[in-house]
Amino acid sequence: MAPSSSSPGSGTLPLLRSLLLLTLFLRLDTPLRPAAAAGHDYFDALHKSILFFEGQRSGRLPPDQRLHWRRDSALRDGASSGVDLTGGYYDAGDNVKFGFPMAFTTTLLSWSIIDFGRTMGPELPNAVKAVRWATDYLLKATSVPGVVFVQVGDPYSDHNCWERPEDMDTLRTAYTIDRAHPGSDVAGETAAALAAASIVFRSRDPNYSRLLLNRAVRVFAFANRYRGAYSNSLHRAVCPFYCDVNGYQDELLWGAAWLHKASRRRDYREYIMRNEAVLHAGDTINEFGWDNKHAGINVLISKEVLMGRAGYFQSFKNNADGFICSVLPGISHPQVQYSPGGLIFKAGGSNMQHVTSLSFLLLAYSNYLSHSGRAVTCGSGVSASPVLLRQIAKRQVDYILGDNPLRMSYMVGYGDRYPRRIHHRASSLPSVEDHPGLIGCKEGSRYFLSPDPNPNVLVGAVVGGPNVTDAFPDSRPFFQESEPTTYINAPLVGLLGYFSAHR
Repeated sequence: MAPSSSSPGSGTLPLLRSLLLLTLFLRLDTPLRPAAAAGHDYFDALHKSILFFEGQRSGRLPPDQRLHWRRDSALRDGASSGVDLTGGYYDAGDNVKFGFPMAFTTTLLSWSIIDFGRTMGPELPNAVKAVRWATDYLLKATSVPGVVFVQVGDPYSDHNCWERPEDMDTLRTAYTIDRAHPGSDVAGETAAALAAASIVFRSRDPNYSRLLLNRAVRVFAFANRYRGAYSNSLHRAVCPFYCDVNGYQDELLWGAAWLHKASRRRDYREYIMRNEAVLHAGDTINEFGWDNKHAGINVLISKEVLMGRAGYFQSFKNNADGFICSVLPGISHPQVQYSPGGLIFKAGGSNMQHVTSLSFLLLAYSNYLSHSGRAVTCGSGVSASPVLLRQIAKRQVDYILGDNPLRMSYMVGYGDRYPRRIHHRASSLPSVEDHPGLIGCKEGSRYFLSPDPNPNVLVGAVVGGPNVTDAFPDSRPFFQESEPTTYINAPLVGLLGYFSAHR
């Protein structure tokens, strides 16, 4: 049975258990802090987390580009298909533009601004620019009705080389979904990204905002009408890199949720209510990332319930409460562990993507609960207050920034000790300025295998992070630990925005 919510202080026993849980959590945190620590500079980390996206830019770089060791790249993307697909982001340490994680990154950057932009101070314009760099590309990718360009670059030829994006001579194949080859997952996420970004630009650029929302409506209608997984339509191109193993139904509901938030149209509300059975409690209750939107949908929609505007969405609130209870330290759940140093750990792939995404949801839900004067009561009688949820999220951020057994910041360029040999082609190869000549496909291998630090510092990049025992190999070949991704940083932007103003 899903847990129910209650007001803070409603009963002595739940309150005592909540305090005991908070004490346990703080005790776990305390030994990891240096005795004379003055705390983290969250604003500096925010600045760097946004700067990272400039290092991931594809296309013609603008005059205000701040990471100067990067140069123009992939200027003919889309030409073989008769369209302009320049721009957008490389998702990680390779040179492919994967549309599925790029769209998710855009959605989470937008959500970060929507919920926490007011505390980002002078970094807010840079965060908005990061969103626009993505949405300008997504508009190009959805410019042809009934078609979505979902990837540029052949992943096998790309992963067979270690070369700078500025030198790319691998296949830049443009992959599409259409009526006969559907991809409701990537199209649903693209619709969510466009709708979320339309909220970001609503007052900043109303015309652009309307363009984004109208395109989101069209892309969602396409995703919903022509149903199927893009992994089936484009299996060789997307698997095993960003193969959707979770199905496309959650992306359709996610897209509808963001369209409802952006447009307030009744048909999206009705769509959500008709399809709420997609979100079943159980193994997926604490999943949130580019492939699985379950926890994110529940938290996003629950705000409507907590604000007293949408009692008909109560089941999503129940699921969101269940998500909260499943990630609390000290409460056993088979899919969520904590390392000895206190880091959230979920098996499979780059772990830090789970850390930042789940922490973002904890913080967002904490704020929603605070504004409604509520807490979450878990099955054992533990009361998870908004303060506790913020503390757990902050503990994860502090771990990333250096409060961990290795005393290492997992954000490149933050602090004195951070990963120096990250799995990232552009960072690990000499810049065009330092080495103007072409570095061919296999010529880059010696840099990949070198024990030397990367010559170009990809400031703000957060790597996949340590394993469940808090061990970390600062080595390029260990890509799950040493590779940064845009979807690790996107939710972290919101977290750092909040903690830069609320310590």
